[in-house]
Amino acid sequence: MTAVLQRKAVTAPDGAGASGVEYQPRTPAATWQQTEQRREAVCERLLAPPFQSANRQVRGINQRGLTALLEWLERQPGDTWQDRWLASGADTAGRDWINLPTQHRAGPDGVAPRMRAELLGGVRLLLLGQVIRPGYRWLLRYRPTYLLDEARRHLDPAGFARLWTHCQATGRRNPDDHRNAFNRITWILLNKGGQIRDITVGDCIELDTALCEHQRGRDNRRPLSYTLLREIGVLPPDSPPKLHAVRMPGQRSAAELVDKYGIQSPSIRGLLIDYLSERAADLDNTSSIHVANALCGLFWRDLERHHPGIDSLHLDPQVAVAWKERLRLVHDKHGRPIGKRGSPRSQLLIVRAFYLDLARWAAEEPSRWGPWVAPCPIKAAECSLLKENKQRKAAMDQRTRARLPVLPTLVRTAETERDAARARLQAALRAAPGEIFQTSGVSLRRLPTQAGRIFATDVATGARRDLTFEEERSFWAWATVEVLRHTGIRIEELVELTHHSFVAYTLPTTGEVVPMLQVAPSKTDSERLLLVSPELGEVLAAIIHRVRGGRELLPLVSAYDIHERVWGPPMPHLFQRPRGPEHSAISRGTLRRYLSHALAVSGLTDAANQPLAFTPHDFRRLFATDALRSGLPPHIAAKILGHSISTTMGYAAIYPEDVIAHHRAFIARRRALRPGDEYRDLTPEEWDQFLHHFELRKVALGVCTRDFGTPCVHEHSCLTELPGVRGRSTADLVVAVRDWRAVRPR
Repeated sequence: MTAVLQRKAVTAPDGAGASGVEYQPRTPAATWQQTEQRREAVCERLLAPPFQSANRQVRGINQRGLTALLEWLERQPGDTWQDRWLASGADTAGRDWINLPTQHRAGPDGVAPRMRAELLGGVRLLLLGQVIRPGYRWLLRYRPTYLLDEARRHLDPAGFARLWTHCQATGRRNPDDHRNAFNRITWILLNKGGQIRDITVGDCIELDTALCEHQRGRDNRRPLSYTLLREIGVLPPDSPPKLHAVRMPGQRSAAELVDKYGIQSPSIRGLLIDYLSERAADLDNTSSIHVANALCGLFWRDLERHHPGIDSLHLDPQVAVAWKERLRLVHDKHGRPIGKRGSPRSQLLIVRAFYLDLARWAAEEPSRWGPWVAPCPIKAAECSLLKENKQRKAAMDQRTRARLPVLPTLVRTAETERDAARARLQAALRAAPGEIFQTSGVSLRRLPTQAGRIFATDVATGARRDLTFEEERSFWAWATVEVLRHTGIRIEELVELTHHSFVAYTLPTTGEVVPMLQVAPSKTDSERLLLVSPELGEVLAAIIHRVRGGRELLPLVSAYDIHERVWGPPMPHLFQRPRGPEHSAISRGTLRRYLSHALAVSGLTDAANQPLAFTPHDFRRLFATDALRSGLPPHIAAKILGHSISTTMGYAAIYPEDVIAHHRAFIARRRALRPGDEYRDLTPEEWDQFLHHFELRKVALGVCTRDFGTPCVHEHSCLTELPGVRGRSTADLVVAVRDWRAVRPR
């Protein structure tokens, strides 16, 4: 590895990882005891046990190679063997280094095989004896296996023995995983020196960067070495839970959020940073990013682009109107409109809150916020979301009504696909490589196992299928559908379920022990308990049995919150799977893809004959709707969902037949509570009295349906149309109405 890379801090691409910490690799020592020894002392030490081989022929090859290399290095400038090695250019030559010491001795066909073997034996002794410490560029391109095996026996045998014991104790018995992990650690020791206990997080990150540059392979994506070093206590407890966690984006400060948009005005930039810092305590990371985008990108940066030099929150009416018009459209990076914005009112609401917050804070801290108080260019009516919320509610209700009837079909499909994928995998395991086997009416040819995965070729189409992945995908799709439909939890709450989520609750009245599921707080920051039904219990038991895999305990894994950009502590997560040599928590995106595949297999379509789409949040609305239709009181449903009653009612799609049925049930319940004599049959006199009351009301109000207390536009012609009523009193009118009722046509 070059000296420049060794000296710089290793960070994530955007400056810091999810932990917000920069990790510095150790700087290689300029000199050490072995590299300062004289030539005679080096030869005496390296040509004796334990470095020298017991084979006489090998000893001769190593001796001639070591002598030739030391003679060549003595001709290079420098005070130590390491200085001479770097000055010779061999460290940057990679595999071609062997041509440098043999330039004057190579034949027309290059270096002779005997001479090559001697030089390789000599450089092996220099590496094992720590006389030279090449960079990663050289080490990763010159990588004979026997060199690394010997280096482990000479550099730190006790440390590697401790790692081996830990691997066996934790059930990591795959020899390929051991080899990859131990090779990584050996490369660090050959480059940095010291022992395993001296390795730092920065050393691991530096090697990982070098591997990505010089060796591209699957083993570089999930290094077990970092996990082993962290588990045995070499790396500190506060180090990132995984090596790639350092490269994951972390939370950005208020200044970083604002500077992303390139605000030109220094004073406005400082104001926006102060405002976001003040709001940080009330907002989560996702909301902070959303507010910063609205204020910095859609509001102020847009104003600076169209009004260069603007430096005040006091906006002219024409400027404000023009900005609102631009906000209605979405623009590309060149400023060209490409479509309408989905919800411009929500952006207006954020800007209006910005102005109002400044005015309110100025009353408490006038010196800090007072100079920025300005009339708000947005009226309350302009950012009302009432209409949008009604439209969204109608769309969500229609979406729920379209998906609730087909939910049983999706459940059956997920279960059938899980069983079929499991049967295919079991049939493949029973078959030998190259053998053709039948499953579900399909002929498959078993392929050799690769990296612990079972592959097969479809005999009819020739397509190569990963049966291990198909079984994994179908199982987790089934588990996702079942858990979501039985609980109504959010997808972020689903992936955070752990073995610790199970709680035993004892009923105070009967003493019965009831299993409960504790849902960790997510959106509303309030945890809640859900009753585990027998159906849900069977699903959770199947998940635990799969994840445990014969172990006594579930593996501890750390999950990355993509919204908050933080890593959680190691926990026995239920939704986890093996990824290479380690277990990893299943992400939300992975579960969504598995769910989409189950939908594609089901063949469900909507009213337009298009493939029906389900999102994890659809199951939450389906759960609320089905619970209320089944008679669950709204306040209980709200408690289960972690909502207020109004929000729960907004999630539920109420059907017209449900309104009629529940209204009839309500009337029946009320009728049962009232005295029975109120529901006896009416007598003819009581019925006439009831009708007489409304006839008098008709006389008083008129039959033209005019409002009470207003003059009749027909000048009471509606009353005078009755026979014999013109010019008579009200009492006479009543009598006339009675007579008219008696003789009116039936």
